[in-house]
Amino acid sequence: MKDFGMLHVYTGTGKGKTSAALGLAMRAVGHGAKVVMICFMKGDPTYGEAQAFRFLPGFTILQMGRDSFVNFRNPDPIDVQMAKEAWEEGKRILSEQKTDVLILDEINLAMAKQLIDTHEVVAFLHAHRKNTEVVCTGREAPQELIDVADLVTDMQEVRHYFTEKNITIRDGIDH
Repeated sequence: MKDFGMLHVYTGTGKGKTSAALGLAMRAVGHGAKVVMICFMKGDPTYGEAQAFRFLPGFTILQMGRDSFVNFRNPDPIDVQMAKEAWEEGKRILSEQKTDVLILDEINLAMAKQLIDTHEVVAFLHAHRKNTEVVCTGREAPQELIDVADLVTDMQEVRHYFTEKNITIRDGIDH
């Protein structure tokens, strides 16, 4: 696609980082682009985006994390292994120029919690994205990634019904 090759970072404590990336994906597919989304920590096949985007031509979602929460204080070795495998798949897709847009969902948190090496990720993205638009999502984006990104959006929570009203995750809205 023409003019692709920018690096986007969606981070912050607020809701909507993955949703923003999916909005970009929808727009790109609408213009004939191919999109691949690698989910580093969202392996649950019942996630709404995993179900909905099966029906969108040109969009591939690869759920490479477990379908349960990661203990970031003491990550299970399987979580580290799965994050590394997801990153290896992202590197392969970029190296082979298999897509126009690559979304690395929750990679920011995977780097921040040392599941994968930040310096390696940043260096590889800088050198290999060429004509592929790359979107990195997740809380706690490392400063090293922010420094090389072309677009950074920091989504900040102002109010959230989880904490304000003790409302749990709702399918179709939060999941």
